[in-house]
Amino acid sequence: MRIEKQIADSSPKPTLAVHKFTSCDGCQLAFLNLGEALLTLSELVDFTHFAEAGPVNPEASVDIAFVEGSISTPDEEQRIKKVRENCKYLITIGACATAGGLQALRNSSNMDEWRAAIYPSPEHIDALETATPIKSHVRVDFELWGCPVSPRQTLAAVRSLLSGVKPVLEEEKVCLECKRLNTVCVMVAKGLPCMGPVTQTGCGAICPALNRDCYACFGPAENINTFSLTSRLHEIGLSAEHISRRYWFINNFTPEFQQAGHNALVANKHDSKERR
Repeated sequence: MRIEKQIADSSPKPTLAVHKFTSCDGCQLAFLNLGEALLTLSELVDFTHFAEAGPVNPEASVDIAFVEGSISTPDEEQRIKKVRENCKYLITIGACATAGGLQALRNSSNMDEWRAAIYPSPEHIDALETATPIKSHVRVDFELWGCPVSPRQTLAAVRSLLSGVKPVLEEEKVCLECKRLNTVCVMVAKGLPCMGPVTQTGCGAICPALNRDCYACFGPAENINTFSLTSRLHEIGLSAEHISRRYWFINNFTPEFQQAGHNALVANKHDSKERR
């Protein structure tokens, strides 16, 4: 993809918007948690729309548009097309925008059934049959993963675009981050069902550093071996259903994790038949 040599040539300053779709607002909060760095960024760009921070102008044309959340309603289907038309670069932030998020778990269920079971007046709930990532509806220039997104990666992406450089996305595995931090492997030492071997880094391997297993918040890494991880998770005592849930939990719309969860269930059915 060709990057504008200098978005900063915009007059008087490059413009930036942060849009929300179906989500918990966690990625916008991560953006706000940049603190002083966000103040520095505000000197370089004009925030034309960022409801959580103050300015509201969703129809404005901007240089860079960040999008949080999945597409879950008919209104959002139309609104994301307007966002795409009104920006030079569209960057999705977080698991919901990049892979459907937790709400995409509903995609494997009957929407009418769960809607009737949850809401006293389901006829008032205007929702699509599925919750899908932004790239299923419009062209996306860059994806920043995470649940929530990494503030450091978000800031780095903006600075790269302002300099006319394509943002460099981190795709290596959480395990490598643990090694750099001298963090003891929680799968080896504690037998925890860690997803680090198949998950891209970006979080700083926070969970393993706190003696917790990785939940794959940042989505699939490059060249992952889900077959090997599934075998290991089975060895430490997880059922096929539990293993599939680990893959489908946060980033279930990704082909790699979808297939891995499906394979775990299929292999279990095959083994059950063999044992009979």
